[in-house]
Amino acid sequence: MEKNNTSEYGTKAMVGWVPLALTLLTLLLSAGAFVVSAVFFSSETGASGQAVFIVAGIVLLLVFILLCCGFYTLAPNQASVLALFGSYRGTVRATGILWANPFYTKKRISLRSRNLNGDNLKVNDQIGNPIEIAAVIVWKVSDTYRASYDVENYESYIKVQSESSVRHLANLYPYDFSEGEGGISLRGNTEEVAAALKNELNERMEKAGIVIEEARISHLAYAPEIAAAMLQRQQATAVIAARQKIVEGAVGMVEMAIEKLNEKGVVALDEERKAAMVCNLMVVLCAEKAASPIVNAGTLYH
Repeated sequence: MEKNNTSEYGTKAMVGWVPLALTLLTLLLSAGAFVVSAVFFSSETGASGQAVFIVAGIVLLLVFILLCCGFYTLAPNQASVLALFGSYRGTVRATGILWANPFYTKKRISLRSRNLNGDNLKVNDQIGNPIEIAAVIVWKVSDTYRASYDVENYESYIKVQSESSVRHLANLYPYDFSEGEGGISLRGNTEEVAAALKNELNERMEKAGIVIEEARISHLAYAPEIAAAMLQRQQATAVIAARQKIVEGAVGMVEMAIEKLNEKGVVALDEERKAAMVCNLMVVLCAEKAASPIVNAGTLYH
């Protein structure tokens, strides 16, 4: 019954040591046949025998060459795709010295994990800002049939599809959110972005029999033409956030100072004096530079 060739299936591998012994024996027999033919050739009555041994030696030599074509070796995490005149005959994942039908074509494929360090791509994020982005992808071949027959070149395929996936990912999310905004951004949610990239790549690579083990953003920056402006925006956002914290802390300290003065009865303050004290304390606490004290020799009313 012919198997449905839509995915990989295994085939039994013949260990090569017994065929190797038979191959060496064939070589020895071929050499022996030529030696015997030379002995008969030295005799005047052995012409017919000499021809028989020469033909036998040639046949054995051809068998030896044919048997040698069936040997191949596989290291750990390697596979060999076997095909007979263009027809897929299975995949061997055994290791060591092996032997198969000499007429089989044997395509060796590595099953080891490999890295793809993508180039820096210039794309637009979700809100249209030009950014530079690149990704590092860890992948390996899982289905040797699809990698061999469903795509032309699986290494080129993964490179092109990874670039397409990274471009699509950048269009789905903004580079970053402003202060107070929520959601997933490329810079602020690296784990979620990496998971989304991995899932999309696995969907694209299924056709080629490739599994994505890990995918992460390796480079992320604003494009040079807007980098300076975006840096100023980030600095302004940071300054505003810092000022908000300073004001909140200053207001708390002023409230505490007034409460302590009232509790201990250090001084009786009317509303106008409280306002003046609050103004002075806020200037002292919120100023970027140290305040210069001014001694008031009179009162607030003179």
